[in-house]
Amino acid sequence: MSAQQTSTPSLLGKPVGRTGFGLMGLTWAQQQTPDEQAFATMDAALATGSNFWNGGEFYGSPTPTLNLSLINRYFTQNPEAASKVILSIKGGVNLSTFKPDGSPDGIRRSIDNILSHLDGKKFLDIFECARVDTSTPIETTISAIAEYVKAGKVGGIGLSESSASTIRKAHAIHPIAAVEVEFSLFSTEILTNGVASTCAELGIPIVAYSPVGRGFLTGQIKTLSDIPEGDMRRNFERFYPENFDKNIQLVHEIEEVARRKGVTPAQLALSWVRYQSGRDGMPVIVPIPGTTKKERVEENAKEVELSKEDMKEIDGLLKSFTVVGGRYNKHLDLVDCRLERDGVGEAQHLSRNCQHDSVLKR
Repeated sequence: MSAQQTSTPSLLGKPVGRTGFGLMGLTWAQQQTPDEQAFATMDAALATGSNFWNGGEFYGSPTPTLNLSLINRYFTQNPEAASKVILSIKGGVNLSTFKPDGSPDGIRRSIDNILSHLDGKKFLDIFECARVDTSTPIETTISAIAEYVKAGKVGGIGLSESSASTIRKAHAIHPIAAVEVEFSLFSTEILTNGVASTCAELGIPIVAYSPVGRGFLTGQIKTLSDIPEGDMRRNFERFYPENFDKNIQLVHEIEEVARRKGVTPAQLALSWVRYQSGRDGMPVIVPIPGTTKKERVEENAKEVELSKEDMKEIDGLLKSFTVVGGRYNKHLDLVDCRLERDGVGEAQHLSRNCQHDSVLKR
């Protein structure tokens, strides 16, 4: 018997596809994706119904705003696509220090910079604080963003990697349009730390980044040597040599389930995330896998029907398996990046040293 969810999710009252699209990898990499390839990939996202796009003010190397520039060029060439896309941009980060800056001045600088780069080519549907600035009360940060919403310059407010208590405080000041968190078969923390239940209670959709475990769950990584030297994943605990061989066992189990269903491991992993959406006290969940290739967009968007028996088997695997290692690592957690820690888990260090990872969103 099928247990598949088929309802269309919405953000800001606008329908979006059950799979979104992460734009980070197109510009936050050692080599920039050529416009021709990037535009074809973005076109494919729209063609498959993946019309919720997630970018960042700082998603660029060596220039932080390369992601915004790419978005501008795309909508300049494809103006008819602007009304079809729900665009969320992460900001609220000091572009010199890469530390969160949720002060009113920092928020105004960030939003004004984003709007300047978009140059009217695309409306900023959601402005999202990349991380919580613990030196500024969240109420102050949200109030500053709300001024832009009231002025009609921004459609809504988003949060990222925020605790349940912070989500409540923020939502009390202004309705939160979406909360972005890591969620996958490898990262299920939101099911136990109160974030998912709080979002469900408040009616806030969740945007799930890294829904295929930073590539771990694609089935394309067989051994540690498949991850190139210099790839940032080698700095994350789950990819440490002593942990890799243990964690790959879950991948093998997922591969076997996918093989029996005649789908790719990535399709199975994404369908598991989508399955959770709106079910049994869960909020709406939209995964945002990222890629630079249109073929991968098409693969990611394909719906896989999961039965209750499938879910029971997968959930059984998760209960019997313990993922080894944190989502990032202790150094990245403890470095002075002023990230919120109450109930969220590991935090990401937003620094230039992290700008060469093009697969974090997948």
